[in-house]
This record gives sequence, C-alpha cells and structure tokens, in this order.
Amino acid sequence: MTTPAPTANDRLLRAAADGDERAWAEIVERYRGLVCAVVHSYRLQDADAHDAEQRTWLRLVEHSDAVRDPQRLGGWLATTASRECLRMLRENRPVVTDELDAVPDPDRGVEERVVDADTVARLWRIVAALPPRGRTIMMELFADEPRPYAEVARATGIPVGSLGPSRARLIHRVRRCFDSGAVVGA
Repeated sequence: MTTPAPTANDRLLRAAADGDERAWAEIVERYRGLVCAVVHSYRLQDADAHDAEQRTWLRLVEHSDAVRDPQRLGGWLATTASRECLRMLRENRPVVTDELDAVPDPDRGVEERVVDADTVARLWRIVAALPPRGRTIMMELFADEPRPYAEVARATGIPVGSLGPSRARLIHRVRRCFDSGAVVGA
C-alpha cells in the first residue's frame, strides 16, 4: 500500500509547525477570508469578533499537528472559528442594562420599592403575553441566571446571530406595550 503524496496544505502545515513564517503567512492569506466570514456570521461586537479570529489562528498554531486531513484545513478552520464564537458568546453572557431597569434598589423608600415591584410584575405580565418563542427568548435572556445564547438558540430554533436582533425587537415591543399601558396579546 502506497502513501499518498503530500499536498500543498500538508507541506504548508509541516513547514509552519517547524517555524516557517512564510508558511504561516501563506496559510493565513489563503484562509483569512473564510475565518472572517464565519466569525462575522455570528454578529459579535467588533472586539469580540477580532478576539474570535485571533483565537482561531492560535488554535491552529497549538494544534497544527492534530489536523487529520490537511486538504480540509478550511473546514477545520471554519469549525474552530465557529466554536470560538460560541465560546465568546458563552463567556460574554448578556448583561441586562437599562432595558428592564425596574429592579428595586434596596436603599430606596418602601413606597418606591412597592412601585418598582409593581413595575417589574407588570413587565413580566407583558412578557408572559408574548408569543411562545418571544416569551422564551425574554425569559431565558433576562432570568436571574441567563442561559448562553447558544442554548437559547437551540431552544427556540433561532440562529445565534439572530438572537440579538430578535431580543432588540422584543424589548422594543415590550417597552411600547408598557408605555401604552396595553398588554401584548390584547
């Protein structure tokens, strides 16, 4: 049985693993667009997207000898970039800012805390009246311990990259209902 002749990617990966900077530059040049496209499909913030790209290249440096089929280096990089994006999303769980800022402040008076508790209850009634998918998104992302975007995406069937825009639309809808005094389903 003969061994297959080494391919261009075989040679590049071996040379890169041996410290050849030109080989690394060639690999990056060939696959930079692919890695960028995968990362940007997750719609991360610019700094997070840059970090995910850098982490993808770092994983290749760390595991270049583990690439089983160098001919499929593009697939390996795409999968690695996707995993790095998901890791970024898990690490950067959404922080509730002023969208639902009616959480009671313990330093405030009793009357203000009652009004705040009433406001929170009203907000959650509006959320409860949302369609099932929207309700799930809001409850999962604004829970005391929010679930990672990847888990919420699986639970709702919405792509991870679409959760942010969906969340923004839902917040706008809840705010509109809250300001008008209406309930979503009404």
